[in-house]
Amino acid sequence: MKKYLPIIIALSVVKLTIQLLGNRNYGFHRDELLHLSVSEHLDWGFMEFPPFIALLGKISYWLFDYSLMGMRLFPTLAGVAILILCCLIAKELGGKSKAVLLSGICILAFLPFYRNHTLFQPVAFDQLFWTLGFYFAIKFINSQNKKHLILLGITLGLGLMNKYTILVWAFGIFIGLLFYQKGNVFKNKWAYISALISLLIFLPNIIWQGQNGFPLLKHLQALNDNQLDGINPLDFGLEQLNFPFTLIISLFGLIAFMTGKNLKKYRAVGIASLVIFCTMWLLNSKAYYVFGIYPVLFAGGAVKMESLLHKKPNWVYAVAAIVLIPSIPFIPEATPILSIEKFVDYTGKKEKNGRIELTGDYADMFGWEEQVKSVDSVYHALSEKERENVVIWAENYGEAGAIQVLGNEYSLPNPISRHGSFWLWGYGNKNADVWISIGNEKASVEHVFKDVNLVKIITHKYAIGEENGIPLYICRNPKVDIEKWWKDYKEHIFD
Repeated sequence: MKKYLPIIIALSVVKLTIQLLGNRNYGFHRDELLHLSVSEHLDWGFMEFPPFIALLGKISYWLFDYSLMGMRLFPTLAGVAILILCCLIAKELGGKSKAVLLSGICILAFLPFYRNHTLFQPVAFDQLFWTLGFYFAIKFINSQNKKHLILLGITLGLGLMNKYTILVWAFGIFIGLLFYQKGNVFKNKWAYISALISLLIFLPNIIWQGQNGFPLLKHLQALNDNQLDGINPLDFGLEQLNFPFTLIISLFGLIAFMTGKNLKKYRAVGIASLVIFCTMWLLNSKAYYVFGIYPVLFAGGAVKMESLLHKKPNWVYAVAAIVLIPSIPFIPEATPILSIEKFVDYTGKKEKNGRIELTGDYADMFGWEEQVKSVDSVYHALSEKERENVVIWAENYGEAGAIQVLGNEYSLPNPISRHGSFWLWGYGNKNADVWISIGNEKASVEHVFKDVNLVKIITHKYAIGEENGIPLYICRNPKVDIEKWWKDYKEHIFD
């Protein structure tokens, strides 16, 4: 192992450096604001996801306060861990130094991982748990040691507390292991003890779901209606083709697992990967949901490539260069290593009507600070008595998260919102004298209040379209029962 350490350390330093350069730029992403907000309301579950991301958000706050760099350090470390695990899997599969190198290079070349390992979202940790699970499965195949089954169960349990998509991974592993030694693993009591450990870890979230009417099902339905239903099934497959060189290595890995002589004892891994991919495709999932299978396929492909080129081993370096070099110019589009001005110049984007249209993720990092400053100016223009009896009502979780997180610096009161998990935390003071509305349209505020005054329309050059030109109102004298109005919205919180 010692002879591989310099390779793994060098690759990890490159990965860490690029990610840290990206972590410092722009601002909080909409989803990051939500994940930090739920950390202020720790529970065993939330309307949109399990509790793991909230716990990490709380740890981030304890260590770094509401720091962009501090928060993004967590997905970055998950990304570095994935690279290390990919290299270790290559070694576990029998690869030597060049296979270890090529497997790590594939992680550096796979552009979506830069985005995934920048943003503070469950995705990075989902990919980590998938990769760690594959690692323990391979370790068990090699050693037959029961501790690896136990570690596999713990990994699955923690993964379930992070993102429910790991259930598809577990289904793939289950099917794959049926083809390992004719399913003998299922005659091993430790396989069932491992499954029980997973269930016990996940049980608090199951109980929480039951106590709250299984919001997961409603969220999945809303996700299907609003996003997944509009996805062309071909897009799932075509998206994988956007990264042809890493795809080729992964296909080498899949073929090697399924038919290769050197890796035939790991056929269960290949079958599991194929089952996961097909299941995600049949479920009409987003393309990135399946990216967690790539590290193990990269490792298998690297080992296969090393074997094929054993008579000309230096050619592996050429393969590594071919895989990595075409990705380098696109890294600034995957993680914000450039300032926004340099990025606009780099990509040749043009200003139109005072706006520059960025990609969804980058656009979602702008405009929040301006919203909070606008709310703060209205809040502090109120009398001292009014400030003691005011509610800030945000239309969506991004706006509410901005008030919750960024508003901390301005000593703003916590906001309310009827969107997602914010609905759980209630409507605040229903007898408030003043309501400050951010993002809600005129018809919505006039439905609730008699007196509605538009303060300003908030615009931003780079913000995503739905957060540009949003209204800020001061509202008084509710004309509806606030408590009933809040409860009646329960079926629409994911709209």
